[in-house]
Amino acid sequence: MSSAGSNATDPSPKALIVDTDVPVVPGESPFAMGLLLRQAHERVAEAMDRALRPFDLERRHLMVLLRLSADGPLSQRDLVERTRHDKASMVRIVDDLERLGLASREPVPGDRRVRAVTMTAQGWKVFDQAHQAAIPAARAVMQPLSAEQAEQLQQLLKLLVAG
Repeated sequence: MSSAGSNATDPSPKALIVDTDVPVVPGESPFAMGLLLRQAHERVAEAMDRALRPFDLERRHLMVLLRLSADGPLSQRDLVERTRHDKASMVRIVDDLERLGLASREPVPGDRRVRAVTMTAQGWKVFDQAHQAAIPAARAVMQPLSAEQAEQLQQLLKLLVAG
């Protein structure tokens, strides 16, 4: 019971387009947004990787240091939730940070089972230095945009991530 023009049984790629034939972004494939975001992410990630290299840090380390600098000492469980890493990855990240002397696992008063991940004095120093090194890298990536456009992009991305 298929009528002409029905997309229900048409296996062609055109059948995957919504009945209105209007993509998510006019004139673009519905996949274009994701691809553009991925390309932008890769561009920013490469710049941050270069900025972090002199400090023997990776973005995964920086994500944890950012959380600790903003939120103070956290359990690994809290770090897993706030960074969206899995438990095994978080253990490796914190192990790396401890090996580098940038963080330590400290006992939590009142709960002998839990250890809080805490930035060391060296961790704060390296975090500040890495943060300063990342500023020109971020500026270079955002150079094609005006200051207002860069601010608008950041606000739009926050809205998109918040859902």
